[in-house]
Amino acid sequence: MKVAIYVRVSRIDLHPENQVLELKKYCEEKGYEIYKIYEDRISGIKENRPALNEMMEDAKQKKFDAVLIWKLDRLGRSLQHLVKVVGELDKYGVDLICKTQNIDTTTSGGKLLFHIFCAIAEFERDLISERTRAGLERARAEGKQIGRRKGQKDSKKRRTEGYILRYQKKPEIVKV
Repeated sequence: MKVAIYVRVSRIDLHPENQVLELKKYCEEKGYEIYKIYEDRISGIKENRPALNEMMEDAKQKKFDAVLIWKLDRLGRSLQHLVKVVGELDKYGVDLICKTQNIDTTTSGGKLLFHIFCAIAEFERDLISERTRAGLERARAEGKQIGRRKGQKDSKKRRTEGYILRYQKKPEIVKV
């Protein structure tokens, strides 16, 4: 089987070598041929990522049979984006293999596990949203200001004012 390896780290100063080494080793153990290693150094929240875009274009052209990733959150942080990417891969006839979470959509059990993980992730996201709404309602009931002050539309002015307020509140450093 010919696989594409996709690795991602959140920032430029981080290094994906650990992911790459483990995924190469996994390919050796399974007898997979590595087509190419796609590497992004960008937040997983961003849907538009250079290496991911290139990989999806290559998948569309059927240059490999499966995508191998370290963990689902390396492919995407947003549930909708993750499901969209995996749906497109499926449409192109490309499977997804996630090493650390034992997800392998080449098998029926792996497909089931992927959908279970997606359902749990969506449930968790809904719980976070419910807790946030409850916290906002409580803060409103206590009379706290939610959001920006009325009349504050200039974001640059708000940022400057926020900086000044934070700077003024900073305690002085006393040298001994």
